[in-house]
Amino acid sequence: MNRGRTNRICLADHRGTRAQQLEFFAIVNLGIAQSLASGALTPTEAVQRFYHAANCLYARRALRSKEVNEAMSRGVQLPDLFEALGAEEARREFYRELEAIRVLCLKLLARRSLNRPSHRAAA
Repeated sequence: MNRGRTNRICLADHRGTRAQQLEFFAIVNLGIAQSLASGALTPTEAVQRFYHAANCLYARRALRSKEVNEAMSRGVQLPDLFEALGAEEARREFYRELEAIRVLCLKLLARRSLNRPSHRAAA
């Protein structure tokens, strides 16, 4: 059994409305960003598991969102930071990129919550 394959997240496998897919994308991506920040995932592992070509293509064609495209582009480039920059500069830029990804995902979630009726009980 190919262990790397079982840990791969494929956006195309998640069914639902476009809004549900965007919410799924944002929540999963926030988890990936947290895993990267904590060191539980390396940038290379994140590309193999989430920011891979199939997800990039699916995100561009099916999700059609400026925030999604930007988050995926930033995620794909994370391993390159450590090849192109010195260690300290790469580390600083890495955390800046993670924060940018978080902000994009939170925008997606905020937009979703603004577009749905409130489910809170009246006080």
